[in-house]
Amino acid sequence: MTEEFVWPGGFGGWYRDYRPEIAKSLTNRYLVLINAFLLAMCGLCAFLGFTPRGAALFLTITAILGANGLFHLWATIRGKRYSPGVITGIALYAPLAIYSYIAVLNAELATVETAIVSAVMGSSYHWISVANHRRRSAASVALD
Repeated sequence: MTEEFVWPGGFGGWYRDYRPEIAKSLTNRYLVLINAFLLAMCGLCAFLGFTPRGAALFLTITAILGANGLFHLWATIRGKRYSPGVITGIALYAPLAIYSYIAVLNAELATVETAIVSAVMGSSYHWISVANHRRRSAASVALD
């Protein structure tokens, strides 16, 4: 979040340029709320601890973060322009996701089935988010 919004920042503007079809939906309010929700889920994960639900939530969150890192890398390569978040995503989030899955499965804190479901749910966040933004942008255009 620091790289995206503080230093060097500029994620909101970059993303609106990258996906102009959803620009009307991507407000600063939305970005603050979705990131606050992510932090709340991280807190809930800590609260749940090493329980089956805690492990499933932890794996889902790390899958979201790892997939986000890969998205930033893909977008940087595709757009030939730095995506705020790519460095943190590739240097921290993607390796954290891989390590987390290995550690949780080796410690038998989650089943393979739980890990697979968490990976699918977490890695699908980006596509669900884009679909939601397209829906919101279309509704916004209809109201104009």
